[in-house]
Amino acid sequence: MAEFVRLEVEDGVGTIRIDRPKMNALNVQVQEEIREAAHEASGRDDVRAVVVYGGEKVFAAGADVKEMADMAYPDMVARSGGLQSAFTAVARIPKPVVAAVTGYALGGGCELAMCADVRVAGESAQLGQPEILLGIIPGAGGTQRLSRLVGPAKAKDLIFTGRFVKADEALAIGLVDRVVPDADVYTAALSWARRFGNGPALALRAAKESVDRGLEVDLDTGLEIERAQFAALFATDDRSIGMRSFVENGPGKAEFTGR
Repeated sequence: MAEFVRLEVEDGVGTIRIDRPKMNALNVQVQEEIREAAHEASGRDDVRAVVVYGGEKVFAAGADVKEMADMAYPDMVARSGGLQSAFTAVARIPKPVVAAVTGYALGGGCELAMCADVRVAGESAQLGQPEILLGIIPGAGGTQRLSRLVGPAKAKDLIFTGRFVKADEALAIGLVDRVVPDADVYTAALSWARRFGNGPALALRAAKESVDRGLEVDLDTGLEIERAQFAALFATDDRSIGMRSFVENGPGKAEFTGR
């Protein structure tokens, strides 16, 4: 049984809940528990979408600096791959994933939020990559995912300065996708996730993989990824259900099975 991270499932939505008071510092144990929760969410048929949430006060204020301060170069050589892959496990969940960002999402917290497909932030949320202030750089995907989200110039500004970004600026630069009152963050994220509770699971998986993999390759290769995924969906029950429902009843009324 995990101590600080749990997967809570209700009505087709799995919430990966981080609960390590006071600031959800992401030590090695929490990182590994995030990995376990992501793998569980990926494998469960009753989970159609996922919310990543740190609670009402804080998403995650970053890595556990006290733990890292005692690590030497050989220690981090051994650990850095596990750190990245724990967060990548969230990015690779083959289902829609939304981060519900309250309070601080800094360093590893910001990197974790960027692993989601969509980010909903509270009005008082603050995000950033302040690792430079510790004499290091982001190590859990920050230099890569941030630049892909906001562009290299804005990413370099945030990484070079280590400054915090308030919710309104985060929205303006594309670091978050929606800003809501603080009290509504989880509800808004849950509402987005619930849209997929009865969705075509295999088509959603194919769409996510096509976008994510396509961003890693040239256009021609990306188009081939899309073509293969598109054609493969014609072997699914949901494709038959969706097209039949469209012809008989119009759009948006199909009852998918996830098969």
